[in-house]
Amino acid sequence: MVLETRAYSWQWKLMKLCRFMAALLVALLAPWLHAQWAPLVSDANAEKRIEWWREARLGLFFHWGLYSIPARGEWVQWNEQIPRTEYARLMLEFHPEHFNAEKWAHVAKDAGMKYAVLTSRHHDGFALFDDPAGDLTAMKSAAHHDFVADYVKAVREAGLGVGLYYSPLDWRYPGFFFPGLYLDSALALREQYGRQISELSTHYGKLDILWFDGGGNEWLGFGGVNFNGHWQARPLGQPYTGKFDWQDDQIVGSLRNKQPNILINDRTNAAADFRSREGDGALGEFDNGTPWELCTTIVEGAWGYEKGSKVKPLARLLQILVGAVGRDGNFLLNVGPRPDGEIDPGQVERLQEIGAWLRQNGESIYATRGGPWLPGDYGVSTHKGKTVYLHVLKVPANRIVELPKLPARIIRMTSMDGTFVSYLEHDDKLSITVPGSIGDAIDMIVKIDLAEQWNTNAVVAVE
Repeated sequence: MVLETRAYSWQWKLMKLCRFMAALLVALLAPWLHAQWAPLVSDANAEKRIEWWREARLGLFFHWGLYSIPARGEWVQWNEQIPRTEYARLMLEFHPEHFNAEKWAHVAKDAGMKYAVLTSRHHDGFALFDDPAGDLTAMKSAAHHDFVADYVKAVREAGLGVGLYYSPLDWRYPGFFFPGLYLDSALALREQYGRQISELSTHYGKLDILWFDGGGNEWLGFGGVNFNGHWQARPLGQPYTGKFDWQDDQIVGSLRNKQPNILINDRTNAAADFRSREGDGALGEFDNGTPWELCTTIVEGAWGYEKGSKVKPLARLLQILVGAVGRDGNFLLNVGPRPDGEIDPGQVERLQEIGAWLRQNGESIYATRGGPWLPGDYGVSTHKGKTVYLHVLKVPANRIVELPKLPARIIRMTSMDGTFVSYLEHDDKLSITVPGSIGDAIDMIVKIDLAEQWNTNAVVAVE
């Protein structure tokens, strides 16, 4: 078909280059673009509500929808400027005969994940759930099926936290990009947003996470992304001040009334439970005062299915995972299932390897907090109770890691399997000799038992 033949044209190659440059710029700007989209919640139950999520530490992201069919990523419609009527015809081909929500949940659990997040509706407007008033839904596709219902049931039965991604942004509405010029369109978009959030919060039982994207004033009216080969965005520090208002406080407020324990991220104007960081390069600084999460892809490429994309090496993914947790954040790793509903075997294999690593080393990840040592050239540290876990991600040539001495008495140091680790305290320094026999080259973990419980608020700077 037309969509497939485009992949081999010179125009497509140019488009891929433009998309790469745009993605690179987004990655560079991400800490600023997404840093303060919303205030943080301040209600009396906020700390209790987020407790399970902080202990979970790890989640699996699923990007799946119509865009999986052309297999060129979730932004294919925008990047290639495919007319919406032409794009909507993909619904006639959307019949994922191998979709199995229980299998997805099993893959997530086997990978050591504690929660999952599914793209219930991405920027293209296609909903994987039943919206009777909508015309671009899985119920009205060839599949004629509510995939969100299956997903929620399977993930809940697997004992994982149930998360849904939702984008108020919808490329079919010009009012999103130019709300002043197309105010009626923007109002119709807002009506859809409120209606669909009501559908999701009412008909699928308890939800644990609502992961927003593409909403809020930081996106509204930015005029485009990769447009005519150039990235266009409103200047930083100049928020939208036009007539249109998302009414996030009302819509998210209604969501919270129906789902009082739900957690939401910071990509609307409403108060959020946690901050979002996006991409391998967005690990950022240590932050144990604000709940936050790093999301990134398991492949080199798009979030949605992209044929031929290369799976990232295990070492790289584990070091990002450990790097996030050691900075006191969560890690949300994305897979893009194929149009038939199967997760690509290469991605499943990598997830199984991550799960195997976590079965050996999970006690240094789950229910831990970042610190006491701040991240440095050596790697990161985590702790819980009276135990500190030193994650040595870069072993010095002499195998001696030197750190500031902790203001706490050390009882012993061992590897995760109990092998003795020698150390020396002198003046204000602690010298740890990392044995060549422990752990693996990806992350050599030293387990440090203290005489007393470490105070999470106390951190030690590393030169």
